[in-house]
Amino acid sequence: MDYRSGEMGVFVAVVEAGSFSAAGRRLALTPSAVSKLISRIEDRLGVSLLTRSTRALQLTPEGVIYLDRARRVLAEIEEAERAVATGAGVVPRGRLRVSASVGFGEMRLLPLVPRFLALYPQVELDISLTDAVIDLVDERTDIALRIGSLRDSTLKARKIYENERIIVAAPAYLAAHGLPQHPADLAHHNCMRFNFRRPLDEWPFRDPISGEGFSVPIRGNVYGNNGVILRRLAVDGLGLARLGSFHVESDLAEGRLVSVLEAYKHPEKEQVHAVYVGHDHLAARVRAFVDFMAQALGEAQTVRGA
Repeated sequence: MDYRSGEMGVFVAVVEAGSFSAAGRRLALTPSAVSKLISRIEDRLGVSLLTRSTRALQLTPEGVIYLDRARRVLAEIEEAERAVATGAGVVPRGRLRVSASVGFGEMRLLPLVPRFLALYPQVELDISLTDAVIDLVDERTDIALRIGSLRDSTLKARKIYENERIIVAAPAYLAAHGLPQHPADLAHHNCMRFNFRRPLDEWPFRDPISGEGFSVPIRGNVYGNNGVILRRLAVDGLGLARLGSFHVESDLAEGRLVSVLEAYKHPEKEQVHAVYVGHDHLAARVRAFVDFMAQALGEAQTVRGA
């Protein structure tokens, strides 16, 4: 008889509890029995999964991989048994770890959280906002919402949103420095931009008569690593910024910012994808979240006309 799933459960319990004795109390096993089960896994695999010391247990690199796979296997078993036991579809439940950029998370993801949890109250949503491109496996993250082109990877991706970029400035800045009439006028303006490494500092435009695209070099004395920073400084009147529409739509509606060079706006839109580790059978909570975000953001975009 194959007892590997039970051994996986013991291993996960040890990692989560932090010790053999704490895991033993949780599982009604003696610490020595727990230790023997972990040793049996390691002997079978021929690798060490845990580094033991008098103070703590540490996962080895192999242990990190085994923990991630073990959790997935146990989750699949649990959801399969629930589906059979209830005679209905799998109910999304359990912890769902989601990562998003700071700006998109604040302006688009967080407002939808109450609706999602009202639909799926048995899901535990664990949200991290960061502008770093994380490794989903290393960070034990189920889904990342990513803006722009995707790197080649083994991850699955689904488009959930399209985002246009708008050049904006505060009315006070424009009153002091003048309203640019043509992209070439940007040479005389403070253009705030992202500090990501790029071959050229330039903004794209399209000629409203010919339809031809072109780019204009920009310069300025302010850099930022995310749109939240540049949006705040634009509102404060430091210069112009080219930002995603989700960053500035409320500022535009309430007059804190003004759209600039609309006639020359480049039509290309950035795509936002939900990316996740691909499986033949996705966990119900992952599928539910991706489906929900695609529908909710699609509805919102239709209303806004973005």
